[in-house]
Amino acid sequence: MTKFRPLDYVLAALMTAAGIFLMWENIVAGDDPSLIHQVETRSWLIVPVFLLVTVPILWRRSNILAVVGATLAATAIHVLAFGWLTRCGAVLPLSFALAYAIARFAPSRRDHLLSLAGVVVLLLITLWRDSSADIAGAMPIALPGAALFYGAGLLVQNRVNKKQQPVPAVERATV
Repeated sequence: MTKFRPLDYVLAALMTAAGIFLMWENIVAGDDPSLIHQVETRSWLIVPVFLLVTVPILWRRSNILAVVGATLAATAIHVLAFGWLTRCGAVLPLSFALAYAIARFAPSRRDHLLSLAGVVVLLLITLWRDSSADIAGAMPIALPGAALFYGAGLLVQNRVNKKQQPVPAVERATV
């Protein structure tokens, strides 16, 4: 059984709150000429279905590859079911949090690579049918952002690993 830490709940709550707010904005927004594409649906169902996108991050410590896969699948379902909506405001920060979590919690190089590929596909699927952003304009921001968060996660994980390594007996004797 996975033990959640307080920050896990905070992160999941923030991502979920951002998703709910953004979906609510999609529902109540009128036609906006500044959008790249007009919102296709104003169904209230976009809110609970979007929870499937944001809630999996709660399990990031136990199996990040499964979390990325679940988030990716839920996002694909949301995009296919509801079409053009603004999702980037919630999914881009979520992808950054996932990239950080990959660096911190993925147990193997294989999991790192597969999870990072999943984040790239998540960004592509999100921006493919986003009313407020397009792939050409947003990917040059999204990919470096994910890379920066991944790098920050690697730095933190390296520090954690150094703190957890036992001090050899020779070094203890000289200290």
